[in-house]
Amino acid sequence: MADLSKARILMLATDGFEDSELFDPRQALLDAGATVTLASIKTDPIQGVKDAARTITPDLTLDQVDTDDFDALVLPGGVGNPDKLRIEERAVEIVAEFMEDEKIVAAICHAPWLLVEADVVDGRRVTSWPSVRTDLENAGAEVVDEAVVVDGNLITSRKPDDITAFNQAIINALTEELADA
Repeated sequence: MADLSKARILMLATDGFEDSELFDPRQALLDAGATVTLASIKTDPIQGVKDAARTITPDLTLDQVDTDDFDALVLPGGVGNPDKLRIEERAVEIVAEFMEDEKIVAAICHAPWLLVEADVVDGRRVTSWPSVRTDLENAGAEVVDEAVVVDGNLITSRKPDDITAFNQAIINALTEELADA
């Protein structure tokens, strides 16, 4: 198993996240030893869409995030979550800063909407939930239908069924990055 004890991961989410797309990657990263920090619009508990009773309390607000403190960014999907975050100026700035610094950015399902909003997919090879693909193409991305796509520092995935491959791609990228550090 990978040792990610030195890895610092930021996740961005708000109400309307896809439960499995937040909790499963978070747990896989924690199990590998990473420190995972959740940031949101507020620090009030946020709620997923699959299990109405399941909530999680963010550690930070978007305005408290310093991207220099993190090695990677993980963006869970769900329809409402990225749709709400992409109108938050600081959320879009965070995505842009991670991409500018060539840090790992992993987005699943509808989360690539944030990549479009941050204008960071032009010329990149990506995948997503089918309804987001036209937006990605219009933003200049080469869109494919694969479980997980790794294009340099950018990792994208389609849907909850692909979470195992998504998690493994994130762990592999972090393992490689930490080995090079």
